[in-house]
Amino acid sequence: MITLTPDDVKQRFGPLFSKKFLVMVDEKAGLAEILEQCHARGTIEWDAMNRRRAGGAVTTCAVEGSTMTIRACLGTHPVNFGAAADTIGGQALEAVDVSGDEVITTWAGIAGAGVGVAAYLPQAPGVIRAEYPSEDDLKVGGARTNHVRIVSPKYEKIAFGIDDTDTKQEGATWVIALKCAEACRIEGVEFLNMRLIQLNPAVPSKTTNCVGSALNFAARPGSIDALREFICTFVEEHTFSKDTGIAFFRGIGTETDSPFLRVIKTEILTVEKAEKEAQRLGVEYLDHNGRKGRIGALGAVLWANRGIEAAGLYGEHL
Repeated sequence: MITLTPDDVKQRFGPLFSKKFLVMVDEKAGLAEILEQCHARGTIEWDAMNRRRAGGAVTTCAVEGSTMTIRACLGTHPVNFGAAADTIGGQALEAVDVSGDEVITTWAGIAGAGVGVAAYLPQAPGVIRAEYPSEDDLKVGGARTNHVRIVSPKYEKIAFGIDDTDTKQEGATWVIALKCAEACRIEGVEFLNMRLIQLNPAVPSKTTNCVGSALNFAARPGSIDALREFICTFVEEHTFSKDTGIAFFRGIGTETDSPFLRVIKTEILTVEKAEKEAQRLGVEYLDHNGRKGRIGALGAVLWANRGIEAAGLYGEHL
């Protein structure tokens, strides 16, 4: 086994194009989410298609601009891997394993894709070290196949849903949410994105647009309590409303099995129904109100990672 730091890899192959590598895990659900960012969109798109085709640990790939998000299963999984063709991929994620406070992702690539896994990813910001099975895996390009284990810090995925911070006279929930995210400077916490969630515009008790906001973070396990406290304190100190709801979820994939994905956008709910569904899903309320904002806060958590459709009416697509 040959172990190199990102600086070692950069010195050996020269600086390449990766801007971020981050792995979040949900051990209870047996899932991981891998975020990669590159200088250019083309490499991300090609990698996403090949990894999805190769199978292995990968279940889904999503691309937004020059950023790719992979959802994967923990453990080691067989890959359909070889020279690029209709049925086999040129690059594969073979395994995702947790070891203490580190995550180990195991990769294979052939030809140009081998350069990607052996020289490009291991020097990405966020990598601790790369482990190569043999010296041959450090010979990149041509028709060679390369293997590498990339070790990175263990993060968890955290979603907050926020609603009802405004009144008909002042405020906007998305403004408070985004200011809150930008003010967060907690060590071990990375802000991923925010999303506006269109709720049911037919709800009679609303301001104008009936829109909640979601904030997504990657957090080291030891930083999660501080993050929860910061978000709750900031929102409650800056809200204009007495109905503010703040929902919190720690994990990956809670939205996949809830009928409330539709209901939250199409029906008129009670706080009690929202609280019952939140309890079933493991979503926790942080606010001290217990008021109607909890309905939209749950909706924001449910749609926090569903893509651009979150911003539309139910069933709308671009």
